[in-house]
Amino acid sequence: MSPIRTQWSRLIRFVALETSEIHIGEPVDATLDVGLAISQKRLVKAYEILGSALDPAAQVSQNILTVQQLLSPLSRDQIGLVRCLGLNYADHANEAGLSKPNAPILFYKPATSIIGPGAQVVIPKFAQPIEKHLPDYEVELTIVIGKPTKNVSEADALDYVLGYTCGNDISFRFHQMNVSQWSFSKSFDNTNPIGPCLVSAAKIGDPQKLSLKTIVNGQVLQDGNTADQLFDVRQTVSFLSQGTTLQPGTIILTGTPKGVGFVKKPPMFLKHGDIVQSWLDGGVGTLINPVVEEGKPVTKL
Repeated sequence: MSPIRTQWSRLIRFVALETSEIHIGEPVDATLDVGLAISQKRLVKAYEILGSALDPAAQVSQNILTVQQLLSPLSRDQIGLVRCLGLNYADHANEAGLSKPNAPILFYKPATSIIGPGAQVVIPKFAQPIEKHLPDYEVELTIVIGKPTKNVSEADALDYVLGYTCGNDISFRFHQMNVSQWSFSKSFDNTNPIGPCLVSAAKIGDPQKLSLKTIVNGQVLQDGNTADQLFDVRQTVSFLSQGTTLQPGTIILTGTPKGVGFVKKPPMFLKHGDIVQSWLDGGVGTLINPVVEEGKPVTKL
């Protein structure tokens, strides 16, 4: 099976100033951190891509559009189902006091949890007060599958990857630790940002050489590298495809490095008004989201 080749290297989805409609495009500035630029209210322009993000034949045009609002690289209806790995970094398993898994720990979440850059991470009333429920951050390398994937070998697994983006697997630790299954505690609506750019697998090359960070209110809290994953991207895609078809648009969050808040002494948790930055190198850039507690006014943000 041949690797997926796209005409674009970095894809963004956005509302254009010129049309007030949703488009996909390739940033004109190949080195620009799009998420950071948008948060700083800088002008971001992109060559319009004609076609679907999931179609490798989509063409990069010469039509230049201005980004009015940055969105998640894929829409919810393109994603369908979200697969996630837990405890996939040894340092994170150690800080949580949990054993390293013998096989990838898998949980699922619905597409309704997915939001884009700049969107509010909403802590629902059900998960308040925050001091009890401990809403937490988890920066993660996120895989986007580009073609039907079933029973693939580790050697061929990267041939099925369309690209990579950044994710923040916001987790509510009270509910996570209260039961054996983690999906409920990580699946609330509008709690899982992804973006800002989807970088093609061809441009990334080796996904096991990527740095990733979480910064909350200007403080670096996570600083890791995908080289430290217990199950790398090849192993993850191959394992999840055994007996199961991963459809194009499937996204896979691959776990988080050490530095999460609930193991700190005292525990640290996300609260109303916090600004969370999740950064992934390789051209993906900075995913920035404000945190709001449902029922509280947002004007102060």
